[in-house]
Amino acid sequence: MLARMLRKILLFQAGFLALISVAAAWLMAWLADWPWWAGLVMFVLVPMLLVAVWMLKSTVHACQGQSPWASVVRASLGESFWVYRFFVTRLPWAWRTPQLQPATGPQTRIGVVLVHGFVCNHRVWDDLAPHLRAQGHAVFAVDLEPVFASIDDYAAAIEHAVQSLCQHTGGRQVALVGHSMGGLAIRAWMRAHGTERAALAVTLGTPHQGTRVSPHARAPNGKQMVWQSAWLAALAAGESDATRTLFRIAITPQDAIVFPQREQVLPGVVPQVFDGLGHVQLCSDAHVMDWVAEQLASAQP
Repeated sequence: MLARMLRKILLFQAGFLALISVAAAWLMAWLADWPWWAGLVMFVLVPMLLVAVWMLKSTVHACQGQSPWASVVRASLGESFWVYRFFVTRLPWAWRTPQLQPATGPQTRIGVVLVHGFVCNHRVWDDLAPHLRAQGHAVFAVDLEPVFASIDDYAAAIEHAVQSLCQHTGGRQVALVGHSMGGLAIRAWMRAHGTERAALAVTLGTPHQGTRVSPHARAPNGKQMVWQSAWLAALAAGESDATRTLFRIAITPQDAIVFPQREQVLPGVVPQVFDGLGHVQLCSDAHVMDWVAEQLASAQP
């Protein structure tokens, strides 16, 4: 389970950083008479600084000089915050198996399947799920496991969520929202189970054409997401124009994980561009969430 793996990594890193911080605090107190709490400050700030530097470097590399510096910096800072928040305070602490969450709003709207991306779990939707539920959507945020498997294998988890939502709402269709690899998992589900029960599919930062971030990926799903992979070509070849009309695509030009981002489109689908955002930030940005809700509002229950 991803959450258990992330907890072990996080606790190991926390223990290592704690030792470094204590040693640094003792050294600074001995050399410069600094207060003891300086080590605690380092314990908190150093990892955040390292993430921010890495994110800025990655974003600059991905943009290749095609984005304004203001947008690059804004995206880097925002992505650093959300990477830290997701992978420290949310994803490792997913204790429960994903379940259907009923709508909380007075209106009755179409059920929504939420599909996360690579090396994530359902807790990336902690902001969007309640936002949609308050507007009348029952939601089911799935977990895609095993973590390193073929994207085709994830169709079963999506199918289970679709069946659960249709049974709960009494409707014949659902809407689907996917982040990153989750958008490809939705397309794989459509290939396996058809599109009759899909009223709409919204993708956020999905590598529809593949990404150049890891050209030598080894995991099955990683290989499938390599730039213009054979798997992606076969997936696209099996889709009709009618299937592509179901899609709404959101991208950010400053995506440091899935790039070149402006190429991540499907024929005939005009993307919604969100400037100055990072990759995982797309899941929780207020403007993106409002846009997703607006797209879903057009789908009949």
